[in-house]
Amino acid sequence: MAPRKNVPRAARRSSGAVAGEGGLVSPQSEDHDTTTDGISVNLSPAAVRSVNKPNSHKQPKIKMIVERKIKIVTEQHNIDKPPIQEGFPMKEWTVEIYILDQEGKERPARCFTKAVYNLHPSFAQPVQTFTEPPFRCRNEGWGEFEMAIDLYTTEKGGKQTIIHDLNFAAPQYENIHTVTFKNPSQALQAILRETGPLPSDEERKLKKADGGKKKKAYDIEKMADALVKLGEDDLLQVIQMIHDNKDDNTYIQNNIDAGEFSVDLYTLPDPLLKMLWDFVVKAGVVAA
Repeated sequence: MAPRKNVPRAARRSSGAVAGEGGLVSPQSEDHDTTTDGISVNLSPAAVRSVNKPNSHKQPKIKMIVERKIKIVTEQHNIDKPPIQEGFPMKEWTVEIYILDQEGKERPARCFTKAVYNLHPSFAQPVQTFTEPPFRCRNEGWGEFEMAIDLYTTEKGGKQTIIHDLNFAAPQYENIHTVTFKNPSQALQAILRETGPLPSDEERKLKKADGGKKKKAYDIEKMADALVKLGEDDLLQVIQMIHDNKDDNTYIQNNIDAGEFSVDLYTLPDPLLKMLWDFVVKAGVVAA
């Protein structure tokens, strides 16, 4: 590692103890939302596998990208322990991770299921995993170094890596980083909405407002409740109808591994919504 100005190369190494809390933790199992809130619907696993099997090798198209800012807070102070390296006092330091809302306020980073800190290899436990916000990592050592922090979501491939500079120039300091979420699941979208709107929210508001001005030939919230009541054969037809009639604004997500098909009804074009409404009415799962 390159030396920092006025700090010898040796000072960039940390010879620390095991973290004061936590340790290596096995990854949590992924949770898949199967509920409906009148906006989005997650259809049955069997239907997903049947429709997507021929094209399962294709990469999913990115329909939604959500950006959020996270804050990494570092605190450090001297501790009364014999120095390991002459001239460098022993330190205790902690690192915490928060997500910022629209007003810049700190909120628990519940969008991440775990944070993995990759510390300097001189630590007895150089890889440390934490699964509860604020993902506090506490250690002791005498040197500064750069660490990679891996932040995971439940999404497949949902890992964000942040490079964090641990230094002892100030007792406390903060760093802001921008992270992105591609095609978040409905469950993750709900969590992200706690800190700000999503790209599809404006269109949702417009459709709701438009629905209040004139009577529509369909009711999206009733449709959402009705779709999950359909049998497997009917669900297959619904999914095929969505695939055949969607437009560029349609947000769908096929999680083949989980056997889940998610669709945001408010992003469907009006002709397709009318088609789906007629289908659920004919199926007898909603009253016209």
